[in-house]
Amino acid sequence: MTSAVEFTPPAVNVEEKLFQNRYRIDAGRPHIKVRNADTCTACELKPCTVCCPAGCWRVDTDGGIELVVDGCLECGTCRLVCDEGNVDWNYPRGGFGILFKFG
Repeated sequence: MTSAVEFTPPAVNVEEKLFQNRYRIDAGRPHIKVRNADTCTACELKPCTVCCPAGCWRVDTDGGIELVVDGCLECGTCRLVCDEGNVDWNYPRGGFGILFKFG
């Protein structure tokens, strides 16, 4: 009779993995923009602040949205979760954006 061996997966720290990625910032030409700031202020759920894996979206002190595109993973989640269609999202220009270390 064989005894079962428990497998414990290695602990993965997502922040450490993300820290190894590099970003080429296209100064003055963000690839994500909020179309209408008032729409974000009126939004109750603000799903962009919860769903962005890079944490680019935050609620500011006035109840609006603060967007910092530096560090964006270019996944497009913000565009998909915005029920109002208030996110103008495009890929960065060639040579700019995220440079993945592991893939």
